[in-house]
Amino acid sequence: MLHSEPGCANEWQPPAEGKRIAIFIYALTGGGAQRRTLTLANAFVDRGYAVDVVTVRGRGVLNGELSPRARLVPLDAGWSRWHPGSLLRKRGLKGYMAIPGLARYVARCAPDILLSAASHANIPAILAWHLAGKPAPLVLRASNHPSGNLQHRPRRYRLFKPLYNRLGGLLYARADAIIAVSKGVAAAVAELTGLPTERITTIYNPMMGQLAAASATPPVPHPWLEPGQPPVVLGAGRLAIQKDFGTLIRAFALLRRQRQARLVILGEGAKRPDLEALVGALGLQDDVLLPGYVHNASRWMAGAAVFVLSSLWEGLPGVLIEALAAGCPVVSVDCPSGPREILDDGRYGALVPARAPEALAAAIVATLAAPRQPDLLRTRAAAFSRERSVAQYLEVLEGLMSPQRRKVRTSPG
Repeated sequence: MLHSEPGCANEWQPPAEGKRIAIFIYALTGGGAQRRTLTLANAFVDRGYAVDVVTVRGRGVLNGELSPRARLVPLDAGWSRWHPGSLLRKRGLKGYMAIPGLARYVARCAPDILLSAASHANIPAILAWHLAGKPAPLVLRASNHPSGNLQHRPRRYRLFKPLYNRLGGLLYARADAIIAVSKGVAAAVAELTGLPTERITTIYNPMMGQLAAASATPPVPHPWLEPGQPPVVLGAGRLAIQKDFGTLIRAFALLRRQRQARLVILGEGAKRPDLEALVGALGLQDDVLLPGYVHNASRWMAGAAVFVLSSLWEGLPGVLIEALAAGCPVVSVDCPSGPREILDDGRYGALVPARAPEALAAAIVATLAAPRQPDLLRTRAAAFSRERSVAQYLEVLEGLMSPQRRKVRTSPG
């Protein structure tokens, strides 16, 4: 993997015959959008494209998994902790600090196309693209459900919803293409921005590639997963508002009244103290484990009795597909959006209302008593093929990078 300072380093040039795809994201951290970005970047490289992954923050746990033939361009190189970006980051504005650096990169490096890879990066990408003079086509990837994101945030965020609608509609309309990770996300983006649905292309996330290997991964060695132990209920994700692990813990407390079981929640985040306090208040300390961020969650999935998604909103939750690929029975809340599409209206796993511990507990009990067959679940996961997704992405990107399209785009008026 090549590294570069912000801008376009003279010592590195893409292959003369290759087109350069620039992918913008906050950082290559362990979240779902970041993992899908990594999958896309590596797949594009494998197909002969020159790829720049442009990040706001250079450090990321997934940096080492980026193809050595791709280039990582961190925009925070050389910043001091007193840089205004530090203050913006503390206020949750993340990618907005990168607008000048991203504009400089786009203007200097002149990629053939700019792909903004996650919802939180889209508006900063649009503004930087404008600042750079729009030298290349811009594609936005809507990776999360915008309505859910705003609805469940603190009140100070929800006050901005009308502004978001107006601003989002004006800015998103300027992009050359918009890709949504699920039909639910596509519908929500169209509703919020007022854009016609035909402007938005739905492409499921590129999943089943690394999942093929994950399906054969042995369980992680842990005393709770040894034969004869109580069944393990598994959750995974950032310890944040969105994932609503509080509801999962309350559902587990109800489950424990009926039978022995244990709960493991993989992930790290700001809600850890609250979740640990809830576990203590419910007297579940001996049966609940929060081990932190785990690089390979599929090893836990391979040994768990049931995987549970308790989120308030999603885009297309890859962790649910990952559990199916591991042959692990699943239970999910029917949140916007993605679970219903992945589970085919409940055919491959139970769907229950969000924030309903009683319904969630009942579904977990029923699944433990009569789990779906692993082969059926793996077959469903295979529908989310990496090859199919990457081909669909390249169909969109190549259509915008074609000489005919570029000629029309750069003509006067």
